[in-house]
Amino acid sequence: MNSHMQLTPERLQERRLRVFLVLAGIFLGTLTMLNILGVSRFLDLSFTVWGIRIPFTIAVGVLPYPVTFLCTDFISELYGRRRANFVVWVGLLLNIWVVFILWLGGILPGYEQVDPISGKILPDQSGRLPVFFEVRRLAFGAVTASMLAYISAQFCDVYLFHFWKRLTRGKHLWLRNNGSTLVSQLIDTSAVIIITHFYAGALPVDPAQPIWPQLWVFIASGYVFKLATALVDTLPFYLGVRYLGRYLRLQGDSRSGAETQRGR
Repeated sequence: MNSHMQLTPERLQERRLRVFLVLAGIFLGTLTMLNILGVSRFLDLSFTVWGIRIPFTIAVGVLPYPVTFLCTDFISELYGRRRANFVVWVGLLLNIWVVFILWLGGILPGYEQVDPISGKILPDQSGRLPVFFEVRRLAFGAVTASMLAYISAQFCDVYLFHFWKRLTRGKHLWLRNNGSTLVSQLIDTSAVIIITHFYAGALPVDPAQPIWPQLWVFIASGYVFKLATALVDTLPFYLGVRYLGRYLRLQGDSRSGAETQRGR
């Protein structure tokens, strides 16, 4: 009670700013990491049920991706739609910056062997490009695919979160958390797989087999993984909103409390 009385408006504002920076930092750091890792490796998590082999393949970059949606849900609930959309735009600019550095690092002179006629980097004795250029090629494809999907999916996530919040009058937190994330991740997963294949050609597909059944396996695998993690994060989201709502002194509608403190 005494600590509550000593919490001045200035300290409360600093507390809210720090929590926002932590959530935004996790979101932006995770987003950058997953786009660099991207499609650098695919994981074969196939399993057998009643003697039937179920193919399950996901890119390593998919592993941390659900965290980004959890962060935007926290920001939407605690700070409002405008803040969540702002973080989404910053994420886009951050990935453009990453692409720029990768591009700049590739055009500046280095110590690799270069074809004197074409000016292209020559492969090493194993027939592969130097590691940086392998990462650069995969990252270009992954970032291009994920950013096109990212914009549509993240804004869809924020829009649907607040749509369900208005529809339920601020009740049923589980519905807006899961409902917004599951729809947006279906959009994101489908777009990423399709763009990555047709634009970057980076999926481990068998060219001798029909392409669409293979693409559907990648889409289904990624979406089921995100579906499972979205359902698992419901409890942490509930507990996090309850704790942070008290910690940030948000009364009733947490968004309106944060926005009132900001002066809108």
